[in-house]
Amino acid sequence: MSLTPMELIEVAVKALDDKHGIDISVIDVTDRTTIGDYFIVASGSSNAQAKALAEEVEMKMTKLGYEPKNVEGYQTAMWILLDYGDIIIHIFYNETREFYSLEQLWNEAPRIDISNMVAKKESTEE
Repeated sequence: MSLTPMELIEVAVKALDDKHGIDISVIDVTDRTTIGDYFIVASGSSNAQAKALAEEVEMKMTKLGYEPKNVEGYQTAMWILLDYGDIIIHIFYNETREFYSLEQLWNEAPRIDISNMVAKKESTEE
């Protein structure tokens, strides 16, 4: 079974959300570059969490029969890249994401609304 790019995005976003990925965003770069159509960007609060986020995405995608064409960055886990062709997933350690400011580089590219793909965060305040 072949999934559409939007269905693959949903799988990846939900995997990132399940592992408490921070500030998940999806950027539509279809008309702006030939390296892919969508960038998914997320952060982890530690190197260990960044690795856990990447591992969760890979596990969920592999279950559906999708393997990354390229994987980079697991050694330091400062910026892990999972290349699924049309979809490229960037998982950053928080400070590294701020430094490279990937979303700012693509600030004119449209963002995909993922509010229906992530769990609603409950307030713990009383």
